[in-house]
Amino acid sequence: MKTLAFAVAASTALAGSTALAQDDPLKIGAAVYGLNAEFMQLWSEAAENHPAVQSGEVDLTVFDGRYDALVQQEQFETMITQGFDAIVFVPIDVEAGATAVQQAADAGIPVVGSNTRVNSDLLTAYVGSDDVQSGRMEAEAVLEKIGCEGGVVILEGPIGQSAQIQRLEGNMQALEACPDVEVLEQQTANWSRAEAQTLMENWLTAHPEGIDGIIAQNDEMALGAIEAIKAADLDVADFAIAGIDGVTDALVAVQNGEMTSILQDAKGQAQGAIDVAINAAREGGHEPLADLWQQYPDMEWADGAKGEYEVPWTPVTEENVGELLEMRQ
Repeated sequence: MKTLAFAVAASTALAGSTALAQDDPLKIGAAVYGLNAEFMQLWSEAAENHPAVQSGEVDLTVFDGRYDALVQQEQFETMITQGFDAIVFVPIDVEAGATAVQQAADAGIPVVGSNTRVNSDLLTAYVGSDDVQSGRMEAEAVLEKIGCEGGVVILEGPIGQSAQIQRLEGNMQALEACPDVEVLEQQTANWSRAEAQTLMENWLTAHPEGIDGIIAQNDEMALGAIEAIKAADLDVADFAIAGIDGVTDALVAVQNGEMTSILQDAKGQAQGAIDVAINAAREGGHEPLADLWQQYPDMEWADGAKGEYEVPWTPVTEENVGELLEMRQ
């Protein structure tokens, strides 16, 4: 658990009040599925740098779910017991997370989803990106490079997480347009570079001449596949490789011509969700502070009352990869 202690102390005159005054710091929890990999680290850092957190309007606590639905459930129970004002939820499991949302709703605590989805109609709103679209985009990039012929492997995210489910749906939509492409292997590597490297090593042994494309549902797994190819003394240029997220090492790999990636805007998702959570906790009237509302003019704030806020994807290209890398420094 990582806590930011920027909360402004309430005055003595307000200390005994049970009502939430406009100037009181809000206690908001961000329950994320895990912090081992760069993307969720970027997401959490962006949440911590939201202007309302930095100014003291919000006291933010980021909870590391350790890729375990039961751990996330326990963290919700902690936040409920401690009287948090709102929760931003990035669940590891689309079904298991519904119980936690129900408990928060029963306690009168608004929950805003972000990045990954939960199968619950009790969310205040969802701020994220269309994973079906990204899955289709990455698969199309691989299929275009191999000319819609040959064999591909698919490295999936954690089974049961919404990003895995929806990106696979997008993968399959693209593959339907290429009936001459064979899916040789398909297995989860749990968003892990190390697990993906091990799987890819096994697949290269099992299909020494058959793998033309690698569809990895995140960049970490694509990078693991690249490491396996290099370890086998094969030429990365002989494979069409795609991932999703735009993490730093993937941007470098794109710059080197080793893979394709699609940037998922961690900052936009996290800070947008914080704005919506503040608005829900204040019961309306919050003026959004994150810059994504200006960055994406088609994302209408609509007084924080929309159920869905879709943050666009940005394909990483030769033209923009240098700028994207500079932004990470």
